[in-house]
Amino acid sequence: MRIAELCRQSGVPVPTIKYYLREALLPPGELTSPNQASYGEAHLRRLRLIRALVDLGQVPIARVKEILEGLDSESMTLHEQIGRAHRAITPTRTPTATTDARTAATLQVNDLIARRGWTVEPDAPALTTLIETVAALRSLDQDHLVAFLDSYADAVEKFTALEVAAVTERTDRDQIAESVVIGTVLGETLISSLRLLAQESLSAARWRAPR
Repeated sequence: MRIAELCRQSGVPVPTIKYYLREALLPPGELTSPNQASYGEAHLRRLRLIRALVDLGQVPIARVKEILEGLDSESMTLHEQIGRAHRAITPTRTPTATTDARTAATLQVNDLIARRGWTVEPDAPALTTLIETVAALRSLDQDHLVAFLDSYADAVEKFTALEVAAVTERTDRDQIAESVVIGTVLGETLISSLRLLAQESLSAARWRAPR
């Protein structure tokens, strides 16, 4: 298909498609003449992936490029591709908690990981984020929420196991890698949305004024 048809089918404007091509987020099309190129289903799929990461996942373009480079790598293991995606989507956090709260949070989080037998790299961005979040909750006198950490871990482990099981049913390695990345990025949006809806429902049941 020509770029105009790629635009029509994907819903992505032509100038944006050309920008993705320049930035190497989208592979070049097959040249049919000096000024014309043809694009296929792989380009359409990649465009939809980019837009999902940007629009729904709120991932910055520079980080999207990191994720896609990992997916396109022929030398990285699947575990390394997943790690690259994790590092790309996890924002850098500015510490706000007290030193005492951070020390206590570090001990609690490391103990949780050890007890559950999770294999986590010491420099994993999500590890830092979790420690800073627990420390912030402690600094804000929200220790009752910190006490739920094991329950949160139970819930997360269950649905993560379901995700991994579903993904591993695929036979193509590239599809597995792409599915894991999509599930990681959009799964965050999915879980967050469900949690907000559940909170709204429970809040309405407990505190909404009678109509």
